[in-house]
Amino acid sequence: MGFSLSHYSCFLCVIMLLPLLCKCQDTFTYSRATYYGSPDCLGTPTGACGFGEYGRNVNGGKVGAVSRLYRNGTGCGACYQVRCKIPNLCTEDGMRVVVTDHGEGDHTDFILSPRGFSMLALPNMAADLFAYGVVGIEYRRVPCQYPNSNLLFKVHEHSRFPDYLALVMLYQAGLSDITAVEIWQEDCQEWKGMRKSYGAVWDMANPPKGGVNLRFQVSGRGGGQKWVLLRDLIPADWKPGFSYDSAFQLDD
Repeated sequence: MGFSLSHYSCFLCVIMLLPLLCKCQDTFTYSRATYYGSPDCLGTPTGACGFGEYGRNVNGGKVGAVSRLYRNGTGCGACYQVRCKIPNLCTEDGMRVVVTDHGEGDHTDFILSPRGFSMLALPNMAADLFAYGVVGIEYRRVPCQYPNSNLLFKVHEHSRFPDYLALVMLYQAGLSDITAVEIWQEDCQEWKGMRKSYGAVWDMANPPKGGVNLRFQVSGRGGGQKWVLLRDLIPADWKPGFSYDSAFQLDD
């Protein structure tokens, strides 16, 4: 079968463009951002991700609510570099924001905490930036970094020992998404999936008795998936509101 010069040229162009196409995942997306009211300029502990107090002060309170980036809760905990586009008011690098809530604004992708919104501004220019209300921005997803923390599994306050277990993951580093969580059921010798309750909260009615062996599925930007197994992660006498250190951290 023949291979024409025109077909070869097209094929060569595709090969040459592949590195550029891959880099497009790291390019900025243009959008808009605004801010919400807060008595202490930090986040809110009642955000739709279910993070509680962690959602108020993680990343120094530089947090935000998103709409389409929320992705039915999968986007909770993701980190983005956000920078505004008013040269005489905005810093060149902007700031890193952690998604802790769901919210929709005036054609915005981010509704930031006052602390986060102020960090977009040059020194002594925050008041002028706040006066705009809504500003043009560009953003891209970046790895979350928690150098002094492992991935924590918090037993949500709504849990009821021993009949109802709800978990939320805190200090999730890297770029990956957690897309499934399962608990080992010893009596049946099988993995039992937890339900995605809301936001970043996974739950299960009548969880297995005893210590909890857990695994979760991680999905990367390239579409690859892997399971991470954590043995004896949560003790048999788990308590609502307590957090348990996984001694593990995501790095991709």
